[in-house]
Amino acid sequence: MLSPSAKICLCLDLSLMDYRAALDLQRNIVLARQTGVIENHVVLILEHRPVFTLGRRAGMENLKASRAFLERKKIPVIPVERGGDITFHGPGQLVFYPIINLTEAGFKVIDYVAGLEEIMLRTVSDWKIPAQRNYANRGIWVAGKKLGSVGISVKRAVSFHGCALNVNPSLKPFKWINPCGLPGVGVTSMEKELSQQIPMDQVREAAMHHFESVFKFNLDRIDDNKMNHLLNCRGAVDDFMKQSRSSNGFNDR
Repeated sequence: MLSPSAKICLCLDLSLMDYRAALDLQRNIVLARQTGVIENHVVLILEHRPVFTLGRRAGMENLKASRAFLERKKIPVIPVERGGDITFHGPGQLVFYPIINLTEAGFKVIDYVAGLEEIMLRTVSDWKIPAQRNYANRGIWVAGKKLGSVGISVKRAVSFHGCALNVNPSLKPFKWINPCGLPGVGVTSMEKELSQQIPMDQVREAAMHHFESVFKFNLDRIDDNKMNHLLNCRGAVDDFMKQSRSSNGFNDR
């Protein structure tokens, strides 16, 4: 039997932010969940400034652009503890970072990963996009092109990192890598599939609705002040929020 708190998931709906700042916040929340400082599950919803991340299996061989080129573009390359290989995050891509105690929630890892895929599948289905799973390569796909990615890490039963859905991002940076370590794999977006830009706020709301229905959680939307209070770590979270609100554009030329 799940405790009442296990059915509530705190939702911090954020905007465009630096990857390292969001990663630091995730790690702080993971520690707070592991130690019982925060009793509820948490999900962060956001977009990132341009960044390439390398999962546990990743090597630099799947990065086709030179370091000098990426420095000119001001796009960092950051190794992280999630599963998977190399991927790109940028504006126009919707990212969910659920921080969930899988034991409390009663989820097996494989079922949790399938749940993240299901959220993305239901979301794009609302726009009549016929995406599918590929059990050999996790995520969601349309006609052999990747539309959404999944990559998680689990520490002492608490899962973090999550899933990323391509809504309206620039797809050019995906050409500078072998996405997910797969040479020749194409990447698509909701915008590309429908030949029109999709309102991000509508996709966010749809994805949050499906997050609740797939995982049987009730989302409790909170702001950064509430998160400050819960973490009892005002300095770290204030630094995070300051970085998230500063500007840092993407040179797509």
